[in-house]
Amino acid sequence: MTQNPFPTDPDRAFIWEMLMTRDFEAFVAQDWGMIAGDFDETRFLGIHAHNSPNQDDWDAAFPTLAAYRDEWLRQAAESAKVEYAEPLMPALLNAVALDRIDINGNVAVAHKKFDGKVKRADGGADTLNWQTLYFCRNDGDRWRITGFVGYMKYR
Repeated sequence: MTQNPFPTDPDRAFIWEMLMTRDFEAFVAQDWGMIAGDFDETRFLGIHAHNSPNQDDWDAAFPTLAAYRDEWLRQAAESAKVEYAEPLMPALLNAVALDRIDINGNVAVAHKKFDGKVKRADGGADTLNWQTLYFCRNDGDRWRITGFVGYMKYR
């Protein structure tokens, strides 16, 4: 999904840009500083679902923003080692959808679905097949990510 599907809804448009465009630009650049301000560090909690449909397998793998940042940077560095057959930023936008953002007052749940492939130069492909629910809060100045349940089984 290369275009923001919420051009007339400022709140959803902001959340989409934060979780899609800015996140992927930062990931490709391996630059956490580009997105550090998008998180509410004091409220943050990341749950890892381990691609399991059984919630008993899920855990609080990212109890702090620093723990998540370290894993995010590790994944970005691993991705940077791969030679892709296509530019990574547009490939990620094409393989991921964020077309549902539920807002209730100053909280939001964004449904980000990773469902596609990114072609590698060696002829293979990285398959993206999971979903993440992001929890966001607007404290009056802007929306920030307070946590997520990620790497949930999708399809």
